Amino acid sequence: MNAQSPDGAPQDERTAELAARLERVHQRIEDASRRAAREKPELIVVTKFHPAEDVRRLYSLGVREVGENRDQEASAKASELVDLEGLSWHFIGQLQSNKARSVVRYASAVHSVDRESIATALSRAVLGERENGGRANLDVLLQVNLDPAAEEQTRRGGALPASLPALADHVASLEGLRLRGLMAVAPLGADPRPAFEWLHRLSGELQSAHPEATLLSAGMSHDLEDAIACGATHLRIGTDVLGPRPPMG
Repeated sequence: MNAQSPDGAPQDERTAELAARLERVHQRIEDASRRAAREKPELIVVTKFHPAEDVRRLYSLGVREVGENRDQEASAKASELVDLEGLSWHFIGQLQSNKARSVVRYASAVHSVDRESIATALSRAVLGERENGGRANLDVLLQVNLDPAAEEQTRRGGALPASLPALADHVASLEGLRLRGLMAVAPLGADPRPAFEWLHRLSGELQSAHPEATLLSAGMSHDLEDAIACGATHLRIGTDVLGPRPPMG
């Protein structure tokens, strides 16, 4: 039988594995931040496809920010782990309007707003939660498509850069939402540095119109160093902390 820490996290081989992986990622972040002469960004550990027990283990290791891509999985984990005080959930996947009400019940931030209809649905959901004594506001980041050849939203999501000003103005006008910045994924199969440099420029343009939109969510396991060099304030790391996703049963 595995021992448990005071917060209920199992103290076993898996916890030791996560601790070692987490330490290596923190070291990479520290090294990259020092090279770039930038402040260390916030680490969001992406826990999709991994069990709630792993989130509890990560919490025992000091992790307080976790990310999820799918509402069904995220809402179930959030309900199971409601006892973990100070744990923040970031929704980073593609969102459908009919899931907005569910997402606002647990997420502290949504990183993947790429359409006005999604923003409107989130605003309505937040206002509904207010009426029931729930949350007052939701932090929102706009997801931008950094594929220079893209002419419309792809399956990976993201608004085209030319549409960002109008989308930002729309989000800023909605009650219950706080426009906080941009999020992006580097294009598949391409050098991430030019894409993240472009993202940094777009962030500056956004801040000129919306000074409060200072967050830049970029960088995953394979490209976090490039993201840090280009000003990322938040990293979304999954595989290098949690390892390969478990087999789907």
